[in-house]
Amino acid sequence: MAASLTTQAIARVPDARRDAAAEPVNILLVDDQPGRLLTYRAILEPLGERLVQAGSGREALKLLMEDEYALILLDVNMPDMDGFETASLVHQHPRYENTPIIFVTAVNVSDMDRLQGYKLGAVDYVMVPVIPEILRSKVEVLVELYRKRRELELLNASLAARNQELQREKARELETLNESLRLANEALESRNAELQNEVAERTRAEERLRGVDHRKNVFLATLAHELRNPLAPLQNALSIRRLQSAGAGDPLQETMERQLALLVRMIDDLLDIARISQGKLALRPARASLSDVLDAAVEIARPWLDGGGHSFLMKLPPADVVLHADQARLAQVFANLLNNAAKYSDPGSRIELEAVLDELRDEVVVDVRDSGIGLAPDKLGEVFEVFRQVDTAVERSQGGLGIGLTLVQKITEMHAGSVEVESAGLGHGSTFRVRLPRRAPAVGDSIDVPAAAGVQAVEAGEGPPGRSRVLVVDDNRDAADTLAMMVRMLGHEVRQVCDPEQVEAEVERFAPDLLFLDVGMPGRSGYDIARSLRARPGRGALAIVAVTGWGHAEDRNRTREAGFDEHLVKPPQLDAIRRLCADAIGRNPTR
Repeated sequence: MAASLTTQAIARVPDARRDAAAEPVNILLVDDQPGRLLTYRAILEPLGERLVQAGSGREALKLLMEDEYALILLDVNMPDMDGFETASLVHQHPRYENTPIIFVTAVNVSDMDRLQGYKLGAVDYVMVPVIPEILRSKVEVLVELYRKRRELELLNASLAARNQELQREKARELETLNESLRLANEALESRNAELQNEVAERTRAEERLRGVDHRKNVFLATLAHELRNPLAPLQNALSIRRLQSAGAGDPLQETMERQLALLVRMIDDLLDIARISQGKLALRPARASLSDVLDAAVEIARPWLDGGGHSFLMKLPPADVVLHADQARLAQVFANLLNNAAKYSDPGSRIELEAVLDELRDEVVVDVRDSGIGLAPDKLGEVFEVFRQVDTAVERSQGGLGIGLTLVQKITEMHAGSVEVESAGLGHGSTFRVRLPRRAPAVGDSIDVPAAAGVQAVEAGEGPPGRSRVLVVDDNRDAADTLAMMVRMLGHEVRQVCDPEQVEAEVERFAPDLLFLDVGMPGRSGYDIARSLRARPGRGALAIVAVTGWGHAEDRNRTREAGFDEHLVKPPQLDAIRRLCADAIGRNPTR
């Protein structure tokens, strides 16, 4: 009976999510000109949402107190209370502090006005006269994001209810077990039967737990992929900004690039955790120099070390040590330890990395020491647990997902090594010790030097002089716009397509040398498009590059089999774009 109730509760979850997705949401249209309000309504009514009008900022605030709105379309220039003042008052209310606002203006706004609008919560600007397709697509995207948030809230609530039901079920199981033990004293036959029932129930519980764990890992991998999509236009915009500054030092640019790289690194960590849990993380062992591994780790951790003004000292054995290992993964191990030391040490603290060769045990021992917050004795055994942070107090929180040390332990163990932590207590710093078996080098063997962990393995190609014809295909208009703008600023001729059904026709008209093709598009995938183009006569010289959030080995194999020449993981790096555009010059024989 309890299992039936649990099944019914779970079955209601997708129904509730479907109802939330089907119900129209409220969109507030604010403009002092009735004609414009009619225009907005005519443009947005095909979306099937509930459109609510307000003729002034005050009327809009009154409506916001009465109902919930997914989006606000707000005129900048209004009498009495302009759009900026209205937006400020709207976002002062906790209920609407995150409600997206699209500003509508009939005059060109300055960069300062745009900055003011974005500080007040604007997500975009629309110029008058309004282009219906652009406005409709922007609103549609924001409405879909609002629905996804609502679905997530429902899912969280349903998971909480399910957890309570499981707890009640476990309590009932415990009562049944106690009763079975009491009856076992009365009759051995009854006791044996009850024990068999208990084993069967536990087996079913383990199967359920394994299913939940599998779904969690799939969710983590999918989440990491989906997070890469909005990162692509951000990375493109930063690359455009760097091109505009002609390489001049810009602290703001460097800060944004550093933070975006950190976000990409956290996404990569999520993917690695999911791969390890599913047994899909494969090492590529080769002869690797210990000094090269540690140099790469220091380079990755350099922003954290420099950002905290730390004094860093590295000591290596007199003779270089050669390991049989995956150099990129080992660099990730020591970079995570250095990042951890920098995060939990006061600015200007001393951080040391020392490597010694243990001849007796034929292994290399690497210590990472800091003088940071240290660890209480009862916390030493917890630091390597997934999603665990050594200090979660708000005033001392250093951010992160709590998976860096878990990856350190798992990757080290995959190399037949071990990792341990020592600390004299809170306020006395910590020492993380990694032990790795040494592998004697074979005669004539060469050391493999793969790309540093977390860095896309591409170099900027010089290429012959001239211009490439580049076609950008992505259903995400922001990603397509920013990538096309970047290519154009590199001096190449570029066009873009957001509808996958129009790609072949545009290829025939434009005759591009290079095609940047998004893989995951609604209605038609990039795989289908690549296969279609490769099947056409005279298109063998066209360079086709996959741009996708999926970067597993099996994903790269799949794009290669579909006819792609290269595989870029979102967000693509500027050097990769520059190299590919340069290499594509003159590939098309029709030119």
